[in-house]
Amino acid sequence: MSKVYKNKKESLGYPPGGILIWIIVFVEFATFCMGICSLVYDKTKDLSEFQTMQTQLNRNFAFWNTIFLLTSGALLALSLRIKENSNESGFTYCLFGSVGFGISFLVLKFLEFYDKWSLGFSLDSNQFYTYYWLLTGFHYMHVAVGMIILFYIYIHRKSMEFVNIEAGAIFWHMCDLIWLILYPALYLIQ
Repeated sequence: MSKVYKNKKESLGYPPGGILIWIIVFVEFATFCMGICSLVYDKTKDLSEFQTMQTQLNRNFAFWNTIFLLTSGALLALSLRIKENSNESGFTYCLFGSVGFGISFLVLKFLEFYDKWSLGFSLDSNQFYTYYWLLTGFHYMHVAVGMIILFYIYIHRKSMEFVNIEAGAIFWHMCDLIWLILYPALYLIQ
């Protein structure tokens, strides 16, 4: 067993990252699922309007944002594995890469938001764009918070307890998972 885990007991009452982060993940995931289910339900009532509006979205931006988030998540998972093996420099490089891809997501998503806003698509343009702005905007805020968490981990990486690093990584992976549901629901499934 690695040095990081030698004194740690994992159980249902104390999962990786601690129970609190899993409660947060459950609540956030349930919230997004309700929003996406509502989107799907309303889409069935006015399919042609939703499909027309969906064609206004930039699928290339969404595709690259998916690549950025998945790469960031993979690097973060790799950084935890490296940290378990007490390789601080490898951990630092992978964590830095994860942060870089997370920032890339935020920048590209901001450009997409700016594009939609400049074309006149706002929260009250129609029902589709209400969902678009609420769901992607709420996700964007989660990614921004995730970036703050990862920056904090990066700054305090030498003194931070592993369980706290795990909790930050779990929050970040929640952002990945939510995007993997939002991406097809908004951009792909017609």
